Parts: sequence; structure tokens; C-alpha cells
Amino acid sequence: MNRRLVWSVVVGAAAVGVAVSLVLTLVVGKDDGGSDDKSVAGSSVGSPTPSELSASQTPSAESVSPSASAFTPPAGYETYDDAEGFRIAIPEGWTRSTVDSQFGIAVVNYRSADRTHRLQVYQVSEDSPAASFELYLSDRTGKPAGFRKLDLQTLDDGQFTGSRLEYLADTIKGDPDVGTWHVYDERFVAADGNIYAIASYGPDSDGRADELAHLATALTWFCPPYTSCGTDAGLD
Repeated sequence: MNRRLVWSVVVGAAAVGVAVSLVLTLVVGKDDGGSDDKSVAGSSVGSPTPSELSASQTPSAESVSPSASAFTPPAGYETYDDAEGFRIAIPEGWTRSTVDSQFGIAVVNYRSADRTHRLQVYQVSEDSPAASFELYLSDRTGKPAGFRKLDLQTLDDGQFTGSRLEYLADTIKGDPDVGTWHVYDERFVAADGNIYAIASYGPDSDGRADELAHLATALTWFCPPYTSCGTDAGLD
């Protein structure tokens, strides 16, 4: 069983009630929702981006696990072959924008139509997920206004290496005022040996299950650039 498959099972189980966050380091500016936003609807090859999910659409441990659906993401999601080379599954109807990064692929953002939910994908420059979060949580790295750490989990199991940060923030630069933001940020070693982050965030006022469901589904179907990950779902 490969590392991404192991991780998808871990994340799938977490969708019953756990968490993660977003923050990007070594990026040339933060995405302010500029003019490069474009709809991904209809542009996917096999399936991309978010509208808010109802409770019935929230993936369970079974629905996000590859064993439950070998080639198809949960209802309301599509897989998307991104121009940066990776494959991912995101809620239908979201728009895509990018921000240049000083390291690796560009930072890619997928947003819901009302801009209250976002998935962010980027490559990490530090040599491990733990080191990346150590730097982020240190005084050397700026935080969003009102940053409050909720949880930091180490997810290493001998095959999968990753860490997940969950936090709250009063504001997120470039995004609307929704009250308190809730964020999950997962940093992990992918199938190509590089370290990536997938962050999911939305208003804390509507509960935290939707952020976790978006993250879990994106992670399950993530396939890094220039990597063969199997059919449609991006799984070996």
C-alpha cells in the first residue's frame, strides 16, 4: 500500500470529526482574489472546485476512502488536472487563481462562488512537514490577525509522513469578513517524495465538518506533478 493510499484512509477516518489549517511560507505575496480567477467548471479531465456542501454531501470515513469508490470522488466533487501538473478533487463550481511562489509550484487557490470557502495547494520548502510547522508557529513567521492554534497532529505511521495544523483567525487577507475563520493545514510527503500542503478553510460559524470534508477529499485524490497515480481517482 503506498503512502497516499495510507493517508487517504487516515484522513477518511478523520472526517468523522477532526481538523487542519492554511498558511503559506516563501510566497511572493498572498492571493488577494485578483483578476486571474477563472471558473474550473467544465474544464476538468475526469473531474474540479467549491460550493458549500450540505450535511448529506459531507464525506464519511467510507465515502472518502478509495475502497468505497475506486475511481469516483464523493457526490458534489470532481477531479481536476491542474495546470501546475497535479491532480486533485474539489467541490463543483469553484474558481481557480494562483500566486507566484519562491519555491516549487505556484500557490493554487480554489474558491467557492461566495468566496467563503477555499482550498489551497502549494509546495513546502522545508525538509519535513514537522520542520515546516515549527517555522510557521515560531515568532519568525507572521500570522493572520487573531491567530489561535487549536491542534497540531503528527500523522506519521511508517508509510505516510505528515502533520496537520488546525487554527482560528479573525481575518484572512484577500478574503471576505465572515467572522472567525476556521482552517485546517495538512503538510505531507507525497508520492513523488516532495512535501506539499493542502489547506482548507471557511467560516467557523457554520461548523467545522465542511472544511475537514473538503480537505479529506482533496488529499484522497491528490496526485503530485509528473507522477503516475493510476486511473481517474489518482490512486495506485
